[in-house]
Order: sequence, then C-alpha cells, then structure tokens
Amino acid sequence: MERAVFCIILGYLSGSILFARVGEQLFHRKGAIEESPDQNPGTFNAFQYGGFWCGVFTLCGDLFKGIIPVWLYVAGTGELPWHGPWLSLVMAAPVLGHIFPVFYRFKGGKGIATTFGSLLGLLPEFRPVAIFAAFFLLFTLVLQIAPHYHRTLVTYLCTLAGVCLICGPTAVTAGFLLIAGMVFVRLLTSQEEKEKMRVKVKLLWRR
Repeated sequence: MERAVFCIILGYLSGSILFARVGEQLFHRKGAIEESPDQNPGTFNAFQYGGFWCGVFTLCGDLFKGIIPVWLYVAGTGELPWHGPWLSLVMAAPVLGHIFPVFYRFKGGKGIATTFGSLLGLLPEFRPVAIFAAFFLLFTLVLQIAPHYHRTLVTYLCTLAGVCLICGPTAVTAGFLLIAGMVFVRLLTSQEEKEKMRVKVKLLWRR
C-alpha cells in the first residue's frame, strides 16, 4: 500500500509539470502555446508553435511522467497486479496531474502523450498501448477524423472498448476507464470551438 500511495502522489505531481510550458522558457519561445487556437500545453502545439526541440522535450517529458510511476509500481510488485484498485489509480494519477495540474492552477492539457506513457509503464504487457496506438494511427492516417477534438474522443472510446474485450475486467481496464473519463471531462468542458465532425477515408497505398 505504501508503494502505491507513493506512486500515486509521484504520478500526480510529475503529471502536474507541463513540459510544454517548461520548454517555452528553456528554448526561448515564451508565449508560444498562446499562439495556438486551443492554447493546449501539449506535444502537438509544442512542435507546431515552440519548434522541433521544444516538441521533442515536451514529448519525452509527457511520456516519462506517465511511464515512471507506473513502472515503479509494477516493478515493485514482482509481477503485473491485474486485480485490485491500486494499479488503476497509479495509471490515472499522471493523466490527472497533466489535465488538472496543481502547479498551473489546475488548467492543463488533454493528456494524450501522458496516456501513452502510463500504458508504456505496463510493459512487458503491451496490449493496452498497442490498442491505443492502433486506433490513434487509424483515425489519424486512414479513417481520418477531424477536427482533433472528435478524433480524440473516438480514439479513447474505441480503445476503451478494445481493452475491455481483449484484457477483460482487470485493474488495467479500470485504469484506462478512469483515464478516458478524465480526458472526456477535459474535452467537453474546454472553451475551444467544437466544429462538426468530418470523416475522410485515405488509402495509404494510393498517391
């Protein structure tokens, strides 16, 4: 229990570090995120408005703040603890911190890269992150859903269904349910303009 509580606190506090904001300062791009339409302190805007190195810094930071607390908890148990509530809370804590960061008056990002990090922390159990990545790529490259707001909602919904079907009623499934719920709250309460969803099929083997 002590390890779980430590990892939950570590996850929330590390999640509360918005690396896009740190990258703005580090790479002399102060105010770059505010140039974006949604002002989201995430990886995409860090690349788009902060530059390549700001984006790389943000991506690595947002991934590792999800990976480290989950990996520490799983490694400390000796085997993946599929049952019980603690793993679910450890998985969700970094995403909660990223979306509602204590260091930034609880105004954070959408948590996509941090979700990838939390799922990567489960390795060698690769199925949850593989499902998430597969749907993310599908709705980005093949069955293209726009704008990003709707693509994110559909990706998380489909991943949740896939994890439930493949992994069953486990702590990992419950953890992703918590993550998806927080992401939905963040998206549905955001002030960004919510355009009508558009879907375009793109065949990768055609030029």
